[in-house]
Amino acid sequence: MAEITAQAVKSLRELTDLPMMMCKKALVEAEGDQEKAVEVLKQQAGKFMTKRADNQTSEGRIVIKVTEDGGSAAMVELQCESPPVADSEDFVHLGEQLIEQLLVGPGADSPDELLSQPAPGHEGTTLSELFEEVRNKLREKLVLARTSRVTGPVAGYVHHDGKSGVLFRATGENQTAPVLRDVAMHIAALSPSATTIEELEPAAVQAERDRLTEEALATGKPENIVGKIVDGRLKNFYVEQGVLVVQPFAKDDTKTVSQALAEHGMTAVSFTHWVLGN
Repeated sequence: MAEITAQAVKSLRELTDLPMMMCKKALVEAEGDQEKAVEVLKQQAGKFMTKRADNQTSEGRIVIKVTEDGGSAAMVELQCESPPVADSEDFVHLGEQLIEQLLVGPGADSPDELLSQPAPGHEGTTLSELFEEVRNKLREKLVLARTSRVTGPVAGYVHHDGKSGVLFRATGENQTAPVLRDVAMHIAALSPSATTIEELEPAAVQAERDRLTEEALATGKPENIVGKIVDGRLKNFYVEQGVLVVQPFAKDDTKTVSQALAEHGMTAVSFTHWVLGN
């Protein structure tokens, strides 16, 4: 049997970032041949990950990047099994590589499509290969769950724990206005269900209008002012239904989100709100 030196074990560990004892056992099995030992480790890592295939990936982080001019933005959700891995340098770096390629590359309609593209900071390496390297090193199940890229004006916000993220799109000339990020934060905090009134189910809106009209008429109010009364009371209904533009703005509740945006010449278009694992 070939002698396995400490230097050989150290060299293999530096190459693979796998535990020392795993490297030593692989070298023993490969009779000291480093290339064969690497293949042994790949096979072992594959078997290890197969065993973890059914494990839950309830941890991880949502990563967002927006171009400086607010012209486009991207968001990815990268999942893992445990909080320590989610906070690890390698996991964070993988997220940065994924979001960078998604933002500046050709785009991707699915996680698999993104993973097939080059890793920006690793010449000659695909994101899939980098993904496997990080997964084998961290020895946890990792999942690239979702990807999204949108055009602006757009702003993004990620909660400090990385478990909630928002991309908010608007129209207007001032596409770097701080109010856009403020609205993204508002969405993360209040979780609206729709951007505008028009997105609500028309039948539900009409049913509420009919109910309010009947109530107003029953009080003996003149028909010529019933419409105004109903329109005023419908605003409460829209707020209850979670319509973003009519919600009191979280940063200044004396105005609605729509009014806050209008002060900067902006109008809400849409938002994407992700919560990790949901």
